[in-house]
Amino acid sequence: MKAVYKIFSGAFLVLLLTLSCNKDNSYIPYVPVNIQINLQNPDYFPLKTVGGWVYITGGSKGIIVYRADVDNFNAYDRHCTYKPEESCSKVDVDNGTLTALDTCCSSKFQLFDGSVLKSPATRSLQQYQTSYDGNILSINN
Repeated sequence: MKAVYKIFSGAFLVLLLTLSCNKDNSYIPYVPVNIQINLQNPDYFPLKTVGGWVYITGGSKGIIVYRADVDNFNAYDRHCTYKPEESCSKVDVDNGTLTALDTCCSSKFQLFDGSVLKSPATRSLQQYQTSYDGNILSINN
């Protein structure tokens, strides 16, 4: 019985060490977000149409707001998920392809759902919750 216990204990220790060595300690810093924007404001005119987007202040490095369809908006932190500790780790929208690109590491993300289109990033952009009442868009975490 002791031999089985030692084997199990040893296997568990190896697994624990492997997981801790592969753990990605990089993260996007938590910043409270509670923003309301009035789509009647001319600053947000691009959001009147599906596929429109704007940058707004907030989050860790700013927020991209994207109109996915008539009733749904997506809001993503501009902080790239690959090596977020790097000072240059920030995405910008490529208007021609409606993607977000980090020029620091060349990762590319889909604006429709925040997913990775091009590595080295492996995690989607950090997304905030949105709600829309037909006039006011609320963004929060």
